[in-house]
Amino acid sequence: MLHIALHFLIPLLVALTFYRRRWRNTSLILVATMLVDADHLLADPIYDPERCSIGFHPLHTVPAIVIYLLLFVLPLIVGRNSRVTGLTHPVNVLHLVGLGLLIHMALDGIDCVA
Repeated sequence: MLHIALHFLIPLLVALTFYRRRWRNTSLILVATMLVDADHLLADPIYDPERCSIGFHPLHTVPAIVIYLLLFVLPLIVGRNSRVTGLTHPVNVLHLVGLGLLIHMALDGIDCVA
């Protein structure tokens, strides 16, 4: 149960710490990335508390995590070279989606070592 709570608390803390001016919208985007767990529906059983999600579910594999990293980093590079502002700009949304997915993978990864 703590694991699921962390998927809500950590994004909220990140939004409050790093995106203070727009923490509400930011936290909503970060929490929305929990939808990545839809790939658990492909597993049998759907939920297994002993199973490590990383490397097992399709959206929790290393290639997927590399894509999430690119979603996080590329908008930072594009943003430095242009006047991209506002949370609703697609570049900023992609950045936050990538961040949310990386947070999600990190939290799921903790379960793999514990």
